[in-house]
Amino acid sequence: MKNLFFSNFLKGKTHAQKIAFLGLFTAINVVFNAFFEFKTLDVQFSFTIFISALTGVITGPISGFLVCMLADFIGYLINSFGYLYMPWVGLAMGVLAFFAGLIFSKNSEKLILKTALVCTVSLFLCTILINSTGFYFYNKAMGFTSSVIEYVSETFGGESISYFAYLCYRLIFKGQIFNSLFNFALLFVALPALKKAKIVL
Repeated sequence: MKNLFFSNFLKGKTHAQKIAFLGLFTAINVVFNAFFEFKTLDVQFSFTIFISALTGVITGPISGFLVCMLADFIGYLINSFGYLYMPWVGLAMGVLAFFAGLIFSKNSEKLILKTALVCTVSLFLCTILINSTGFYFYNKAMGFTSSVIEYVSETFGGESISYFAYLCYRLIFKGQIFNSLFNFALLFVALPALKKAKIVL
């Protein structure tokens, strides 16, 4: 458990330095969650994937998970965008940070492969399985918006909105897949730079 808490980069730091880094990344996540995000009810365009993955890589699996969960809640308190708190969003961020930290916890030169694996986890586990599922059941309970109903009717026919149809609406029609690709591109640029700086070991 101890080996999963901090990254290799932080393991050699003092307790004060570790606390400072965790505080710094909590603040960074809060700022990006509260102020650098364009959000509708079920889609957000932001740097969230990028920042969450970096948090996990630099601070460690469990630390990254806790930082992202806490930062999402604090960010919501600062700027809720007028919506209810949706815990699956913070969970997705935390899970991404955990797996990013886990994937980068072992030293190796396979940087591109590890970055691609983080992006895969982000897309399938976090964006599709956690976030989209959470929003699907939330919208199903509260009532789907007219744009969802119109899209599903025109694209798939009928009035029944399946999970697959909603997923297509969210990822393709509302462009969430493009937000993911943008964040993935940032990771492929940033992680080699952190490797050179010996922050990613």
